[in-house]
Amino acid sequence: ARAHCADHCAICHGNDGSGKTEIGQNLYPKTPDMRQPGTQNLTDGQLYYIIHNGIRLTGMPAWGGPDKDNDSWKLVSFIRHLPQMTSKEMKEMEQFNPKSAAERSEEQKEEQFLNEDQPSYQVTKPPTHHNH
Repeated sequence: ARAHCADHCAICHGNDGSGKTEIGQNLYPKTPDMRQPGTQNLTDGQLYYIIHNGIRLTGMPAWGGPDKDNDSWKLVSFIRHLPQMTSKEMKEMEQFNPKSAAERSEEQKEEQFLNEDQPSYQVTKPPTHHNH
């Protein structure tokens, strides 16, 4: 659920669930801090419903399909864990956060710079396909 949240939810909610992201703070209404009582006091069923069906007229999309969705239930458990999340867990989530082409290019340049003097290091070309 942590990896799923980092890949699908963190762009608005943040890895820590605070909602303190550029997108989360510029939505209307703003993305809630899921660590706080406003979210934590909801029942598991209410959280599942929100994840599965979204909230109309807000930035919260529906993530579920027509059937029962086990991923949504796993996210409910993850949301319950947010107030106790450690900095180590948040750091581990970063590897699953989506990256822009510019961020990937920057990482590749850093990797080349750091390893160019290594005898076994070969420069790899960036992929030529584009995701739209």
